[in-house]
Formats: sequence, C-alpha cells, structure tokens
Amino acid sequence: MTPAPPAYPLVYIVLVNWNGWRDTDACLASLKALDYPNARVVVVDNASTDGSVAELQRRHPDLTLLPSGANLGFAGGNNVGLRYALEQGADYVWLLNNDTLVEPDALTHLVARAQAGAAGLPVGLCGSTLIYESRRDTVQALGGARYNRWWGTVAHIGRHRPRELPIDAAAVERQLDYLIGASMLVSRPFLETIGLMQEDYFLYFEELDWAVRARGRFALAYAPQSVVYHKEGASIGGNDRARAAKSFTADRYALQNRVRFTRRFYPYALPTVYLGLGVALINRVRRRQWDRVGLIARILLRGGEIV
Repeated sequence: MTPAPPAYPLVYIVLVNWNGWRDTDACLASLKALDYPNARVVVVDNASTDGSVAELQRRHPDLTLLPSGANLGFAGGNNVGLRYALEQGADYVWLLNNDTLVEPDALTHLVARAQAGAAGLPVGLCGSTLIYESRRDTVQALGGARYNRWWGTVAHIGRHRPRELPIDAAAVERQLDYLIGASMLVSRPFLETIGLMQEDYFLYFEELDWAVRARGRFALAYAPQSVVYHKEGASIGGNDRARAAKSFTADRYALQNRVRFTRRFYPYALPTVYLGLGVALINRVRRRQWDRVGLIARILLRGGEIV
C-alpha cells in the first residue's frame, strides 16, 4: 500500500544572490511571514564582491548560506541550491529570485496546485502570478510564457494586464510553454528524472530548456493565488553601475542563447532565428546603439557563440 503524502511536504526555498544583499534581505523578510509550516530557506551566493556574505550573515545569523565559489549564473547558482535541497530530503524546491517579495500564502498555493496533479501527469513545475513590485496593479506574467520556435522569441502570458481582472487558470496552463524562474516550484521526482538546469546558458533560456526536456513526462502548472512581487532585473546586479550595464549583459545572453537553444532543440528553425537577429541588428543601427550592433554581428558571425 502506498503511504499517503505528508500534509505539508518539505519545501526548500532557494535564493541566488549576486551583489544584491539588500534585495535578498528584503526577500528574506517577506519569507518570514509565510504561512507554510514546513519550509527552509537557503541562499546561494554567486561570488559577490559587495560584502553580501558578511552582511547577510550579520543580519540573518541562522541562515543557511552556500558560497558557490564563482559566479555560476542563474542555472549554476540554483543548481548548487537544488543539490543541497535534494541531499536534505526536500520534497519540493521553490526557486525564487532574490529581487522578489512574496504574499504570506504564496507557497501554500503553489504546493496545493502541485499536489493536485494535471491531466494524468504529475506536476513537475508550478508557477506564480508575478506582479511588478513597482506597479502592484499590473501583472508581469501569469506563471509563465509562450515560445515561438521560428523566431526564438517569448511572450509572457498576461503581461501588463490589470491585476484585478479574473484569471482562467486552466486556460493559462494550456498556453504554457515554460514557467518563469522568478518563482517556480520544482518537484523532487522532476529533478530526479529530468535532472538539474543546463548550465551552459548562464542566463536565460534555462527554464525553457527544462520544460522542453520534461515534455510528455511532467505537467506545467500555475497557481493563480500564489502572488509574488518582482522587481524585474535587479537580480543581475546590485549597484547602479552594474544595473546600468545590465541591459547589455542581458542582451548578450538572451540573443546568443536564442541561437544555442534553437540549435539544441529546433535546428530546422535556425534560418528564421538568424533572420530575426538580422532584423534586430538593423533596428540597433537605426537607434545608433553601436555596442549592440557589434554584439549581434559577432553572434551572427560566430553562430551564436561569444567567447
């Protein structure tokens, strides 16, 4: 006889910090108000240089803080936390951006939706309603996004819609191609079957890669009442200068990983993806964004790879 699952499965909450201890501190404060009784928090520090480790240890002396030893990117940093959580016996791992704030019942709704299952498949990944932290009446995404393989572009479901509009969760789930990693609950069977995130992306496309690898074996789910406020973009750098340079760094990885992901899963779509990059290059020329022009040209010339 199969034993009944625990009423409150053990959930490890993983935050990755890189030069952003202030955002992480605020996120940790919001997590202390969670109504879920069986959760533990882990912070992975991606080799911060702003004193994050010392500051977080001072402010949260009981915090489990794992130094990664290097800046491993989004996937690599989260994988450090995922390995630790699995070793500690986690039933679920909640990957949460450090630049988020959560409602007290956000995790409770995620777990409840994941436990319910979907269409004959176990739920492997479950997402939240993401709200812009600076505009709390506006949705950033309803759980996840759609992906256009021919152009290599994504569209967040529900982006910019008013928060007060009713949500058809089943309709959202039918549209999901992947879940946004700012708030994503991952089940232990998913991790044991599909494996960890692919680290060669460094930033962006890891969540989509995960979803494609799991297709037909695990369902993607959405918990509309799990509300997370996202500062969007703050997690890539902690100070003003880093954030000013963020858009170039983000462009680099978003564009080159568009090619890398396409080559890995949909190589037949490479011609149209390259065409889309060519259009992006022309638009950057028109805007006189010469650093972006050079970036896109190098990506095109090197087949999506930049050393």
